[in-house]
Amino acid sequence: MSTMRSIWRTPLWLTLRDDPDVAVRDIAVVCLADALVGASLGAIAVASDLPWWLPCLLSIAVFAGASQFVFVGVLTGGGSVLAAVSSALLINGRLLPLSFSVAPLLGERPAVRLLGAHLVTDESVAFSMASTTRRGRTLSFWFCGAFLFLAWNLGVLAGVGLGAGVESAESLGLDAAFPAVLLALVMPSLRDRVTRIAAGVGAVVAVAAGVVVPAGVSVVLALIAVMPFVLRHGRRNDAP
Repeated sequence: MSTMRSIWRTPLWLTLRDDPDVAVRDIAVVCLADALVGASLGAIAVASDLPWWLPCLLSIAVFAGASQFVFVGVLTGGGSVLAAVSSALLINGRLLPLSFSVAPLLGERPAVRLLGAHLVTDESVAFSMASTTRRGRTLSFWFCGAFLFLAWNLGVLAGVGLGAGVESAESLGLDAAFPAVLLALVMPSLRDRVTRIAAGVGAVVAVAAGVVVPAGVSVVLALIAVMPFVLRHGRRNDAP
């Protein structure tokens, strides 16, 4: 708790400047990159005739890029809201174990822990775990989480403005940008053999199921199909 109180009482720029364990420049680069991805999400959503407020609301309430892309993708593909929500929830489930890893850094105040839980992302946890001191981990998590939230929402808002001036997603190739962004999000994970196998199984199930089930349901079935691989991968990582 003393670490948390000192962070809030000290001006942020002084705290970060005096702590070499916080990769400020790297975090800034990641925030900029995520803002560009958020802009593509906003543009794709609006150009695909979804209401302008939907991607903005998702970015505030959900704040999970991959889940938001899948949610928008299912809706624009003609899927139901239920299928879109189910797919997004299944993808967001990966953040649960990440939350456990940073929970000790959030202190004991319920309001602070609730805010911290909302800022749990792959990036904020990764930068936090890369630090070598508790203070560095705490600073890295909050700095990355807060600025990533700001950058992502500003990016989505800018993309909404861009998409509003586009007649259709196809006119600027945004329909092709959607799968390209999703592929870019998953590519770093494909270095692992188990992940590659799971991705292949999921792709086969999604394509095969898409022939006989409504749009969006095939994504849910594919995610369920890869769960055994996820559980096996988790047990392997937990082994001594």
